[in-house]
Amino acid sequence: MSTMNQDHGSVRGMDIETVSISHFKATCLELLQKVKRTGQPILVTKRGEPIAEIFPPSPVQRRTTWLGCMEGRAQILGDIVSPVGADDWEALKD
Repeated sequence: MSTMNQDHGSVRGMDIETVSISHFKATCLELLQKVKRTGQPILVTKRGEPIAEIFPPSPVQRRTTWLGCMEGRAQILGDIVSPVGADDWEALKD
């Protein structure tokens, strides 16, 4: 008895590779990497009945947030470490 069914089924209008649950359990990581690499889904069956569909992940969308949005846009001028004295404040000068 073959652990992998080489027949290709059609799920949601797509031709996909079909594997038995025992073959999936034995080679899970390899099959998941194959799906990600090729973009081709896999149908997992148990006694010929579909039980799961493995699809590649959706493209990662870069999250837009306000945190870090000004990165690389500021420039430090002068000494920002030394203490500031009263003579250094323009508002105190007359």
